[in-house]
Amino acid sequence: MTTMNERNKAYLFYKPTEEIEEKVQAVRSLGRKYGFTLVDDPQDANMIVSFGGDGTFLQSVRKTNFRDDCLYIGVNDGRVGFYTDFSTTNLEKIERGLQSENIEVLRYPTIEVNVDGMKSFHCLNELSIRSNIIKTFALEVYIDGNHFETFRGDGLVVSTPTGSTAYNKSLKGAVVDPKLQSMQLTEIASLNNNQYRTLGSPLLLSKDRELVLKIIQDGNDHPIIAADNEALSIRHSHEISIKVSEKEIKTLKMKDNLFVHKVKRSFL
Repeated sequence: MTTMNERNKAYLFYKPTEEIEEKVQAVRSLGRKYGFTLVDDPQDANMIVSFGGDGTFLQSVRKTNFRDDCLYIGVNDGRVGFYTDFSTTNLEKIERGLQSENIEVLRYPTIEVNVDGMKSFHCLNELSIRSNIIKTFALEVYIDGNHFETFRGDGLVVSTPTGSTAYNKSLKGAVVDPKLQSMQLTEIASLNNNQYRTLGSPLLLSKDRELVLKIIQDGNDHPIIAADNEALSIRHSHEISIKVSEKEIKTLKMKDNLFVHKVKRSFL
């Protein structure tokens, strides 16, 4: 059983504007009422609270280095998202969460990415690799060291279960339960002919699999690599290894706002 007041050092992550500052001040007052200490350095916090949409929540996780020793909390500004269970427009709900047992900690799986055996990083939503010019590029796809397919097209997306409702879904990928530790490979405009042949559908891989993408050097071999909602300054890459990480992101959610409720509210 988890209650909010078991953790008392909070760092607030948001982009300061006059509008959001007013809302954040109201939450600050509420936090002080329940004995929370606000800290200026996220390394001193055991709670990191983001104010904004899902994009802000993703940035709060990325900018604080995917800490698995603290709790991430998303507070939206009226735009309902998958990562934000609380809202600045409903302080009553936040206060109920502070004093009730109608909250629980949910652990979201992440993926670990390694580029050319040197640069390693995590993603909470997805990794995408796309052509940086108006031209297709080619990749050799390996699963657990075994050649799976030769892909040519605009790109590939590897998503987590929580990321399955984002870019992945727009590509006709499957929506995956966040409690299922897995990753999903989805194509972006694949080219299928006598030379290149792909699966043509999303592929769900278990947490024990390793996915390797090898860029075929044929003149368009410097694609854009993006982690969650951030483009990375990685050029001249040759091989990208992806696996489900042991690192999980702990987030606070209301027990009456389940995954099925979020999917229905967002898409149905």
